[in-house]
Amino acid sequence: MIAPAHRLEEVKEYYFSAKLKEVRQMIAEGKKVINLGIGSPDMPPSDAVINAISTSMHDAKAHEYQSYQGLPELREAIALFYNRHFGVSLNPVNEILPLMGSKEGIMHVSMAFLNEGDKVLIPNPGYPTYTSATKLVGALPLFYNLSSKNNWEPDFEALEASDLSSVKIMWVNYPHMPTGAKGSRAMFEKLVAFATKNNILIVNDNPYSFVLNDEQLSIFQIGGAKKVALELNSLSKTFNMAGWRVGMISGSAALLDSVLKVKSNMDSGMFYGIQKGAIAALQSGPDWFASLNAVYTKRRELIFKLADIMGCTYDRNTAGLFVWAKLPKGTSDVEKYVDQILYDKHIFLTPGTVFGTAGEGYVRFSLCANEAVITEAIDRF
Repeated sequence: MIAPAHRLEEVKEYYFSAKLKEVRQMIAEGKKVINLGIGSPDMPPSDAVINAISTSMHDAKAHEYQSYQGLPELREAIALFYNRHFGVSLNPVNEILPLMGSKEGIMHVSMAFLNEGDKVLIPNPGYPTYTSATKLVGALPLFYNLSSKNNWEPDFEALEASDLSSVKIMWVNYPHMPTGAKGSRAMFEKLVAFATKNNILIVNDNPYSFVLNDEQLSIFQIGGAKKVALELNSLSKTFNMAGWRVGMISGSAALLDSVLKVKSNMDSGMFYGIQKGAIAALQSGPDWFASLNAVYTKRRELIFKLADIMGCTYDRNTAGLFVWAKLPKGTSDVEKYVDQILYDKHIFLTPGTVFGTAGEGYVRFSLCANEAVITEAIDRF
């Protein structure tokens, strides 16, 4: 047998990849499993988006290789979107790079800036891909703990007191997944100052700004941020386009040039029709966001009811596609607890420990299920 690369010894199969195999097997056996674990929007994109990809199929350039930097009109649409919603000015020529989903951007950034032995600050709890991408390039994850006592924001005093030698990148993610913490402009100001002082690249992962959130924040609203920061964004959650795989990374031309060197050797450009659909999505008006959030508001109220029945506590003032809930006192081994619910109630929830040690004692509920399905979950309890 051919031995796999040593780098794979440092990472496991993505939790949801492995767990969903088990869920699919249960469904194949006739069990009616309710999936409240995955943040995959179940609603379609707007009609304008569907029409844009449909009509684009007959364009002369539709089926050719596309530019590694995306269509100029897509980059222009992203720039207008950022200006309109965040009040941020980005040059569409060299400060925006479309991506096949922001998840690939995490790997591209890691490959572009990290050498073996470099250290990376990763939030705990936080998105597991930050850790796996770090390990895959031979860098070392350094976890910084977030807590409810500090609104799930970084403890800058603790960070400054730690050994920051060899730290190259710091991952941040606001609105935060999995907790839903919204972050603040004051926090971003501290992040930019921290990065400038310590010569660290901040990467803000920002796909949840428009879901159950009234104030849209970007790290580029802070003066000097482009010198020390990049920002990822995605159309997956905001426009119900998760399967389309379209996102973007923005920042200074010098930083994006390094990312492009990686990306241009990894793919051959995003499909033309998807880019046309993305342009239509980015041009959506306020009615789109209002209707989307009206649905998620109703679903979240039902999830709150389910969490109450389970004896959980939670913060009602959060953003994003999830409810982060603390289990009742005395509950131990959250993964065993979640498995028991899966086997007894046929309801799949996400254990908080998927997102780090700070997730012990927590579960994450997804809002990506309709009201009837969530009501059925409530009935099962």
